[in-house]
Amino acid sequence: MSDPAPLATTDDDVELARAALARAPLPKWAKRMVSLLDDGFRIPGTRIGIGLDPILGAFLPVAGDAITGVGSASLLLLALKERLPAVVLLRMVMNVGIDTVVGSVPFIGDLFDAFWRSNRKNLDLIEEHRGEDRDPSATDYALVGVGLLLVVLSIVLPILGMLLLGASFVGLIQRLFGG
Repeated sequence: MSDPAPLATTDDDVELARAALARAPLPKWAKRMVSLLDDGFRIPGTRIGIGLDPILGAFLPVAGDAITGVGSASLLLLALKERLPAVVLLRMVMNVGIDTVVGSVPFIGDLFDAFWRSNRKNLDLIEEHRGEDRDPSATDYALVGVGLLLVVLSIVLPILGMLLLGASFVGLIQRLFGG
C-alpha cells in the first residue's frame, strides 16, 4: 500500500485557517485567571468589580505580588504564542510596567491595582490582535523578555523595600537602646 498523496493547500485554505483561529475562543484558563485577578468579585452594593490582585497585594504584600506576577507573565507568553505584533507586545509590557512601578508603592499601589487592571487590558489586546500571520521576531522575544523582567521586579522590589525598612528599624532600635 502506498502513502496517500499529501493534501494541496492553497492561499484560500491558509486564509480560512487563519480566520478560524481568530474566531476560536481564547484559552479558558486565561479568561478565568484574568477574572480572578482583576475583576471577578463585585463590591457589595456597587457595580464595581475587584480581583485578587489588589486584595493579595494589600494583605500579603510580597506573596501577593508574586502570585499576580505569574498571571502577567503567562499572558505575555500567550501573546507571543498568538503571534501578536511587536507594537502590541510593547503595549502589554507597558501595562505590566505601569502596574509594577505604581503597584510597588504601599497602599497607593493596591488601590491603583483595583482600577488599572493590567491583566484585563492585556487579555483584551490578545483577543483583538490574535490570528495574524507572522512569526515572532527577535524584537518580539526581547519585548516579552522585558515584560518578564518587569514581572520579576514586581516581586523583588517589595522584598527589597521590606528589607530596607527592616534594616532601618533595627538601626533605629540600636540607636535608641544600644548606643
